[in-house]
Amino acid sequence: MALIVLTGHSRGLGAALARRLLRDDHSVLGVARRMLDGIETSPHNRLRQLTANLASREGLLALSRGRDLQEFFRDAEQAVLIHNAGLVTPIGPADQLNDAEVADAVMVNLTAAMILSTAFLRITHHCPDRRILLVSSGAARSPYAGWSAYCAGKAGLDHFARTLALEGHANLRIESLAPGVIDTDMQTTVRSVPLALFPMRPRFEELKASGGLTPPDAAAEVIAKHLFSSTFGKEICSDIRQLR
Repeated sequence: MALIVLTGHSRGLGAALARRLLRDDHSVLGVARRMLDGIETSPHNRLRQLTANLASREGLLALSRGRDLQEFFRDAEQAVLIHNAGLVTPIGPADQLNDAEVADAVMVNLTAAMILSTAFLRITHHCPDRRILLVSSGAARSPYAGWSAYCAGKAGLDHFARTLALEGHANLRIESLAPGVIDTDMQTTVRSVPLALFPMRPRFEELKASGGLTPPDAAAEVIAKHLFSSTFGKEICSDIRQLR
């Protein structure tokens, strides 16, 4: 079974992925600002949890340089990093955004993925099967007014994946996957933003009203199967709709 580090595992898609991976008896090291509740008593419990603020430079470097990741992957035959943590805020025209919130968004959506991925490559150099899954977004490939920080961070994530793939790291498969529009707290946030700050809000309101949002468990099912398939990493920047 695989040893998997999963960021943002305590809510939404991350929580659904954690539960799905644990059900297959993989070992998961979850990294988030809060704990995932209600799973510690599972008969298939292989979950360890670390609390970390990935928007904090100090917290991120402590994680990447600390012993927790090294000890977790020490005997790995199949090592996986899933960077799922993300921030959709701040939302609004670029000249109205809060500087600190922009910095936090770039740290979580892009910088954390880069630093944790490079740490993962160093720590798992001995491993015969290494996989990195970066949870991207359709916003990486199509710009949305009001989402400059989010779009830029996710677009950077895609290009980072392309670059790592070109570098030819041994035994590495990497993919930056857009998971579709999932019914999570992120969507609640998006639908609560004033229209003047996010002109595309009606599209997401319509998706909710028409049942067009994907349940987190359904998305996690598709992603977990793909992660361990022979096709993972063949398309560096992919979309979940291509996998169904």
